[in-house]
Amino acid sequence: MEAVGKLTNVQIELLKLFQYNLPEKQLTEIKNILAKYFANTATAEMDKLWKENNWNNDTMKEWTNENLRKK
Repeated sequence: MEAVGKLTNVQIELLKLFQYNLPEKQLTEIKNILAKYFANTATAEMDKLWKENNWNNDTMKEWTNENLRKK
């Protein structure tokens, strides 16, 4: 994903779809649908990384004990 100064393709499509005011309940439902979509996408990508890198719960424990700050 790349942030740019102009509207993104997603923003343009959403503007085309929703050229009118929605009741607050519908707006909240749409926000939730979009949030779930992006959360599921992120989860799927993390699952892929875990599988590709053979990460497990021990990996997570190791990460919590790492000190990555520069001295």
